Amino acid sequence: MTGSERRKEILAHIQKNKLPVSGAQLAKMYDVSRQVIVQDIALIRAAGHEILSTNRGYLLQAPLSFSRVFKVHHTDEEVKEELYTIVDLGGEVVNVMVNHKVYGHIVADLHINSRRRAMEFVEDMESGKSSPLKNITSSYHYHLVEADSEETLDLIASALQEKGFLIDKTEPWEI
Repeated sequence: MTGSERRKEILAHIQKNKLPVSGAQLAKMYDVSRQVIVQDIALIRAAGHEILSTNRGYLLQAPLSFSRVFKVHHTDEEVKEELYTIVDLGGEVVNVMVNHKVYGHIVADLHINSRRRAMEFVEDMESGKSSPLKNITSSYHYHLVEADSEETLDLIASALQEKGFLIDKTEPWEI
């Protein structure tokens, strides 16, 4: 078994256990020294995994929320439906982003996590205070969405896809 394979298995073992997994236990499982396990844990952490060291062993610190970027396209009249779809399924629309050929990457914080906040946003747009940022890129835009689980994000993706709002990120687009 290579070191890379061992680290993948160590991470999977720590992920599936709710209780701390001791370095000695891992060393015995993989027939390596405890020092090798310490080095493996350091490399796993360097790869971005939140491994906690406790006096009883290693634990994976689960993220409090999960996030995903969705590339979407719709009309101004469909903004409310898009936002309601996301919040009704348990998501929060953290921001909106566009990639403009002249102005570059533009991000605006939204933090829409309920129908009430979505309605306030739509009412602000309809009142003439402003227009949606998506309008400067032919309605193509991105939303960073946070939720309590990957499953919730999958449900949101499916619903957006079903409504025809979700766009394949690899698809080319024009302003």
